[in-house]
Amino acid sequence: MRVDVIMPQMGESIAEGTISKWFKQVGEVVQRDEPLLEISTDKVDAEIPSPAEGRLIEIRHREGGTVPINTVIALIETEADQAIIPATEAEVAPEEPEEGEAAYERKAPGEVAQPQLIRQQAPATVQETPRIRSSPLVRRLAREHNIDLRLIQGTGISGRVTKRDVMSYLENRAALETQPSEAPTEVPPPEVSVYQPGETVEIVPMTPMRKTIAERMIQSRRTSAHVTTVFEIDMTRIVRERNLLKNEFAQRHGVKLTYMAFIAQACIGALKAFPILNASLSGDRIIYKKEINLGMAVALEWGLIVPVLKQADEKSLLGLAKAIQDLAERARQKRLSPEDVQGGTFTITNPGVFGSLFGTPIINQPQVAILGVGTIAKRPVVIDDEAIAVRSMAYFSLSFDHRLIDGAVGDQFMAHIKQTLEKGR
Repeated sequence: MRVDVIMPQMGESIAEGTISKWFKQVGEVVQRDEPLLEISTDKVDAEIPSPAEGRLIEIRHREGGTVPINTVIALIETEADQAIIPATEAEVAPEEPEEGEAAYERKAPGEVAQPQLIRQQAPATVQETPRIRSSPLVRRLAREHNIDLRLIQGTGISGRVTKRDVMSYLENRAALETQPSEAPTEVPPPEVSVYQPGETVEIVPMTPMRKTIAERMIQSRRTSAHVTTVFEIDMTRIVRERNLLKNEFAQRHGVKLTYMAFIAQACIGALKAFPILNASLSGDRIIYKKEINLGMAVALEWGLIVPVLKQADEKSLLGLAKAIQDLAERARQKRLSPEDVQGGTFTITNPGVFGSLFGTPIINQPQVAILGVGTIAKRPVVIDDEAIAVRSMAYFSLSFDHRLIDGAVGDQFMAHIKQTLEKGR
């Protein structure tokens, strides 16, 4: 019997997925629930288990291909007496590379395909664009709201217009909507070669996750008026408290107590005191979020992901420690669901684990602020103008959207965090 492998729907608003990697090749045996492939969406990367035990007999979409949900992407033969089927070029359905992305030259059997660049064509005018990359859901929303998708800058994979793009456009229509004929004629910048003829280079296509990160960073810088303030905080009290509690947390609860749990707790108190930092902007309206959902940036070998600790304000120090550990472990094992990376209201990133003193992080849209935590290091500090003592110090940076948050408010927010961590109140 043959079993279809289907591209799953990784969330309510997800209409497609990109195949990042096949763990099995045609002809290989696979066990039920064994990781078969890895897919990437604009929300999360995930490993997809095999739906049945048997032999992989056909792969219909290669790595790098973007496939609509509910599409058959492979076949598994479940009968044990099937002969081994060699992987042939015909069994993997070829897909045309998308314009502007890396492609692979077709090679004779046995040769290794090497990546080469496809030159990005000059952007077409609105009138010349026959089709905008989008999902059926996005096109339906556009029809319902009488939106020309050509007016929206897509932030999805390969410039695809996503549901979030459409909703953001609707919220800001008065400021963003212009007729194509009214748009000023722009002279495209001259093309600059990034390497010289004869130069030794290696050309590798960006992963779907890296593309998404790049697109969102540019979008955030264009959206928010970024300002960063930096505070030096004495973490000596927290270091001592963690040293007193960490063995108990590990032995009684099986949880590793990190500094991040204390920092998250301090952030929650500050967000309650200054709810403007737990808000979002929608045109000229301020949307205050009643729940505090903390995004916790996790650095992975293949990129960065921000799982969300939901309703963080309802958790104790132990609850925060458990939730942070769970999210970090599942992120590294690629076991996050789309819901795990949605709904954040404020983000914490911790470059200090790599030794960074401080950074100026970019805001995670549609949030209005992000906290950066620098490394905790012992430094000599003047105490009460009389003595010099060695203290555990760290720099904390807050990047905030100056359209909504004044500098005084941002500094008051940071002073609240400083007071909590240094004095416990």
